[in-house]
Amino acid sequence: MASEVQGDHIAKVIRAAIENDTPTLEKCIDQYSFSDCKVVDVQDPETGFSPLHAVISSCRSSVNGNGIKKSDHEDAASSTIRFLLENGAIWNQLDNNDETPGCLAYRLGLLNLYQLMVDAGVRAEMILSRLEEYERMEDEEGDNGEDGQKEPKEEEENVPGNDQLDSMETEDSVVELDGAEQQDVNTSAYLSSTLSLSSNKLLDDQQNGVMMAWESGIMRQSADNLLTAPELRILNIGFGMGIIDSHIQDNPNKPARHYIVEAHPDVLKDMESKGWMSKTGVEVHRGRWQDVLPELAADGETFDAIYFDTFAESYSEFREFFTEHVMALLDQSGRWSFFNGMGADRQISYDVYQKVVEMDLFEAGFEVDWEDVELPKFDQEWEGVRRKYWNIDHYRLPVCKFMD
Repeated sequence: MASEVQGDHIAKVIRAAIENDTPTLEKCIDQYSFSDCKVVDVQDPETGFSPLHAVISSCRSSVNGNGIKKSDHEDAASSTIRFLLENGAIWNQLDNNDETPGCLAYRLGLLNLYQLMVDAGVRAEMILSRLEEYERMEDEEGDNGEDGQKEPKEEEENVPGNDQLDSMETEDSVVELDGAEQQDVNTSAYLSSTLSLSSNKLLDDQQNGVMMAWESGIMRQSADNLLTAPELRILNIGFGMGIIDSHIQDNPNKPARHYIVEAHPDVLKDMESKGWMSKTGVEVHRGRWQDVLPELAADGETFDAIYFDTFAESYSEFREFFTEHVMALLDQSGRWSFFNGMGADRQISYDVYQKVVEMDLFEAGFEVDWEDVELPKFDQEWEGVRRKYWNIDHYRLPVCKFMD
């Protein structure tokens, strides 16, 4: 009987969302309670729709063959979405079709509603980021012993995927964007894993894609954007398959000095076998960038260009890279870039992280220009790879520099 009552309550909430009936939604929030979620996060058992999904889905009738017709219904939906978000609705909750509300809005061409969901994701990620910073500061203060020395901490766990981050977190939940259970990969696990390298991909021992040959066009354009004149000094963090480093060496504006930081022993062994350690003008630094870069800064090294492409690291580590280390190593007129693979499992996550990065870069004193790069049509590239870490049509290539 209790389950029937709960089912009736869920149906009422979903129906009120479809009808943009915010007074009824407000009453439901005041009167109902669920053991496993908030009222604004209940899900229809048949579709998996949350109230946010339901609101957006109700606008599908406004879509015609020519795009979107502006309607009073869509305006009402915007108000309902704002109401649900203000009451704590999860912006990236998945339905039974593995879609977030934003994914649904994007597919239906409801771009105004999609932008509302992107903005909600940015707010959630920025809040989470700041909370993590405060927790880290408190942990660091609490880890100082009587002698004032900091005690060792366990490494932060990260989800697998190419480059910095490809799961999106909220205050309420962590959602794996490909809908599958994942085994966490952190830096120490990756560095102790045995890698397999073929002509078109580099995989760890769990068959996660570390780097793949389809990224070559992106890397070539990145090298071209960074090497704007001959005889520059360039630093690349993360060799992987050596794609961007090969483009750097083959670039018409060949650099005077080409530094590479790489930590994985299997990659270093492959670099040795291919002669990278003895290339003229190339200097390879073995170890994690967190250890190598402070040493370079202490030696007074500076660079005209820097590229960053790592694996099994969190966004907070990436933010540490550009807020602390780029500031110390990049020439005032220099440029830097990174592999922009954060949230690339789906379009809304990619759009959210672009905005998050822009805001964090601005706060750190950098401006960024984005260039759209057309990607090849994927066919069999993902065969043998445990998870598809790229699922969108265009790559946004960043070029960063100090603000004037």
